[in-house]
Amino acid sequence: MNSVTAANLHEVFGSQFQENVILAPNTSARIGGPADILVTVRNRDELARAVQMCWEANLPMTLLGGGSNVLVSDLGVRGVVVLNKAKATEFRPDTQRPTVWAESGVILTNLAHRAAALGYSGLEWAATVPGTTGGAVYGNAGAYGSDIAHNLQCAEILLETGREWWPVEKMEYGYRSSIFKHTHPMESTHDSLSKSFGKAVILSAEFGLQTGNAEQIKAEIEKFTSRRKESQPPGASMGSMFKNPPGDFAGRLIEAAGLKGTRIGNAEISNVHGNFFVNHGDTRAADIKALIVLAQKTIKENFGIDLQLEVELIGEWK
Repeated sequence: MNSVTAANLHEVFGSQFQENVILAPNTSARIGGPADILVTVRNRDELARAVQMCWEANLPMTLLGGGSNVLVSDLGVRGVVVLNKAKATEFRPDTQRPTVWAESGVILTNLAHRAAALGYSGLEWAATVPGTTGGAVYGNAGAYGSDIAHNLQCAEILLETGREWWPVEKMEYGYRSSIFKHTHPMESTHDSLSKSFGKAVILSAEFGLQTGNAEQIKAEIEKFTSRRKESQPPGASMGSMFKNPPGDFAGRLIEAAGLKGTRIGNAEISNVHGNFFVNHGDTRAADIKALIVLAQKTIKENFGIDLQLEVELIGEWK
């Protein structure tokens, strides 16, 4: 760790700078060891400044937002973790197509509910998706037949050369993938993220909406929410563990292999949905990782299919 730069971060961010902070409370799975340094940013300008300082000093850096779709190692994360709390939003009415601009730390479910309350449709599906807009833009989050690729108009990207606005066409979106994943597969994180891939970070994004009836939009959200409660387990988890293979579902394969309910320590492959791995309390990341390996090995042996992780592994792993 560059102590001079760490001191500079402390000088700039004051009480927003912390050392040796356990990351588990900042993840949806409530799992994970310590960050050497945690810097909490409150807007996209602070996010840009923290990231640029790390880049200039060549410090290892991971961005974390909502903390879903990630598994933080028990050993923690070396270098600097930037916790993205940039949550400004602005709804922009338009006679042809209204839009909403949101910083990358905005929680996606909150954005969907706010849009519904104002009578804007288009994000109903997102009301069931955990994580932040930055993570959603990075990974092309989706549910119930829609995804970010259908809503995103453009995103504000921080590069070493400055800020740029990228149109949705530049994102190269596919199923749970984007130019960020294609070009620079990440060694650390997914949700949150607005995670650095090489030298780029998502600062904010603009989404297209439609004008609708607030009560009808809320009813549609309630329908999706009810379906999610019926099909997905309660409790602490990372979200969907594996991507669905072409023409099939990871959860179906895991159930067919007889793995639902399998436990290692306090980690369990859910009895409700096989593609969710649940923390039953004080669970080690190593136990979740062991279940991942078991599921991949079993599905490969039984069905000849290589399950690909949707969750990303963060930190130092043995």
